[in-house]
Amino acid sequence: MTAPQATVGEVMADLAALEDPKVRAVNERHGDDHGVNLTKLRAVAKRVGTQPELARDLWATGDTPARLVALLISRPKQYSAAELDAMLREARVPKVHDWLVNYIVKKNPHVEELRVAWFDDADPVVASAGWALTTTRVAKSPEGLDIPGLLDLIEAHMKQAPDRLQWAMNETLANIGIHHPEYRARALEIGERLEVLKDYPTPPNCTSPFAPIWINEIVRRQTR
Repeated sequence: MTAPQATVGEVMADLAALEDPKVRAVNERHGDDHGVNLTKLRAVAKRVGTQPELARDLWATGDTPARLVALLISRPKQYSAAELDAMLREARVPKVHDWLVNYIVKKNPHVEELRVAWFDDADPVVASAGWALTTTRVAKSPEGLDIPGLLDLIEAHMKQAPDRLQWAMNETLANIGIHHPEYRARALEIGERLEVLKDYPTPPNCTSPFAPIWINEIVRRQTR
């Protein structure tokens, strides 16, 4: 059964009704400018169903919850490389950026073209997306990647990189250490020396993002 066609106004009204000051306070600490519980937001998107044209219209509002719904009701293959490039450069809110990369770009036929284009972009937020896509290649399809070259870049630039780019480079470092035993010792040494995210507050039962701890813990689990 096909879901009835929703309008931008209807979706925006549903989202406005979910606004919660307590949720906003938590989200704003992470740089996200909205107060909508994401489980409830996903329920709105599920009710709407896949609607590519509505997705474009919701994205065009510039409203963060509307953009999150837009990403959930999109077809990843509907976007051209140029559209995704423009969308990423507009996506300054961390959650919008993350969902765009993970839910749309990674499933789009232009993903490798965009990875290469974004990887060394002058905008560190854009570059962080290139590094996030590179992490996926490191873990799942490393053929053709210059892993020693990636380690060289991480060693030279991660310590001074802006927060979001630093986080993405650190994920690449950890995944090199986890998935490529021949480079594990070098990845561990770089992580120990640079000490990036060494003191990051980590909840109980979660793995620290500090690369040496992260690498050793995942390898330990894999070899149990």
